[in-house]
Amino acid sequence: MGCSGCSSARGCGTTSKGCKSKTGSCNKLNVFDWLSDIELPHGQKMFDCVEVRFKNSRKEFYRNHDELPLQIGDIIAVESSPGHDIGTISLTGELVKKQMRKRKVAFDSEEIKKVYRQAKKTDVDKWIEAQSMESDTMHRARTLAIELGLKMKISDVEYQGDRSKAIFYYTAEGRVDFRELIKKMAGEFKIRIEMKQIGVRQEASRLGGIGSCGRELCCSTWLTDFRSVSTSAARYQQLSLNPQKLAGQCGKLKCCLNFELDSYVDALKGFPNTNLKLKTKKGNAFYRKMDIFRGVLWYSYQDEPLNFIELKLERVNEIIAMNKKDEKPKDLIGFVELKVEIKKPEYENVVGQDDLTRFDKPKGKGNKNKNRNKKKKPQGNKPQGNKNPQGAKPHQKNKEDNKKPNQGENKKKPDNNENKNKANTNNPNKNKPRNKKKPNNRNKNNNDKKKPEQKKND
Repeated sequence: MGCSGCSSARGCGTTSKGCKSKTGSCNKLNVFDWLSDIELPHGQKMFDCVEVRFKNSRKEFYRNHDELPLQIGDIIAVESSPGHDIGTISLTGELVKKQMRKRKVAFDSEEIKKVYRQAKKTDVDKWIEAQSMESDTMHRARTLAIELGLKMKISDVEYQGDRSKAIFYYTAEGRVDFRELIKKMAGEFKIRIEMKQIGVRQEASRLGGIGSCGRELCCSTWLTDFRSVSTSAARYQQLSLNPQKLAGQCGKLKCCLNFELDSYVDALKGFPNTNLKLKTKKGNAFYRKMDIFRGVLWYSYQDEPLNFIELKLERVNEIIAMNKKDEKPKDLIGFVELKVEIKKPEYENVVGQDDLTRFDKPKGKGNKNKNRNKKKKPQGNKPQGNKNPQGAKPHQKNKEDNKKPNQGENKKKPDNNENKNKANTNNPNKNKPRNKKKPNNRNKNNNDKKKPEQKKND
């Protein structure tokens, strides 16, 4: 709906404001060319007619006399009366024959107009300028129709490519004398005026829109034949006759009511008449509702209208057959089939493959734990009663403890050296050999090293 093929402009091509696709249409009654990749038999020429799309759903056939190399999506200038028109090629090749047969157009008809050329830049600029004038022209034409008191609704305006003619599409309940309107519009717009009356369904097809189902309208995308829709189609499908829900954008009954009508009619062949009452000894039961495709009907007793009894189609036919033999069952409850609820196994995600957050887990947790273990050093045979002071970190205490033994050694080493120097100064015979054994300094150093360890234990 946002491409230039909607009511705001035309086609999908080089001038498209939206998708810029080369399909020749914005999903407006477009045809997929499934023969585009298949070559023609040897010696056979390509079909000389092409399908050209103009604003919204208007399509016409033109003959390519000059055998121009035309492709889907090309903008071309075609013959018109008067002047020429600009359109976009929507279909070429052998599929054009099928479309012409569908619309009952003869291949050799003299009414088929010809293709002039591929559009030039000046043609495209003039074409775009004509498109920009359509909205203002439509609103001004509506104002003139209201001033003349005409009971008509101008829904769309389409300018010709050379801006010499404009087509006004309108809807009306009856005949409208618009001769005076044409005179005023021709004098104001200075162009040739052509009026075309269309139905409300054709109007919805041209303008497009979104249906209640959330999809684009069927009549503007693929539906071409508008069959009559009656309220019986809604009755067959067990729908409530609410005009607000059954009516489409055009105000008529929705075309989609006919889509599944045949399947509902076939399914209803085995169902009994809803006017028949089921006779039992308890009383007569009348029909309330049904589920066609499940084959289920609901009945209620006349004395208990709020009590719905669910019966299978086979059971209902069995009771009707008994009533025809003047036999009455005791009660309808005896024909009710009990529902056995089967417990479904609960689904458990054992493997974890379906977990959406399995890739969102933080990385690097293992590395952090390794770093923490490296920082923590073994504390030896430290008693359990000693605890860290509040606010102190374990690694800080280890650093302080490692420093203490070094400080003790540094203090005691100079004391030993001083004692040695004093002894040497007091002894005059220092150079003489002595028989006394010298004290073992290694034992002293070992004793000094043991003292800080004892302090730790204390």
